Amino acid sequence: MNTLSLVVVVVQVLAALAIIGLVLLQHGKGADMGAAFGSGASGSLFGATGSSNFLSKSTAVAAAIFFVATLGLAFIGNHHAAQSGGVMDNLQAPAAAPAQQAAPAAPADAPKPADQSNQIPK
Repeated sequence: MNTLSLVVVVVQVLAALAIIGLVLLQHGKGADMGAAFGSGASGSLFGATGSSNFLSKSTAVAAAIFFVATLGLAFIGNHHAAQSGGVMDNLQAPAAAPAQQAAPAAPADAPKPADQSNQIPK
């Protein structure tokens, strides 16, 4: 992972955390619904639709940064120099095994096993 993609990932994560925090801090539209029926504080059922406040504008900016970072990561990932070959081509050859010790020679007077390769099994 190169430095540019690491920076973009950090920006994306920070923007996502900012969006989460800003959304949790905002006052919901449904919170004034009870006030609409009695106190007359809001102009409609879900509250007055006045100008957007600082939190909603900040959320929009954080969302725009998040989307730009996502597009940047897609662009970086798409134009990344692909390695030739497959995954198995990148494996290193195993280290050479140490020379196996020769089996001790059988004594000359030991019986030799019979050759059973030409016999038909019963």
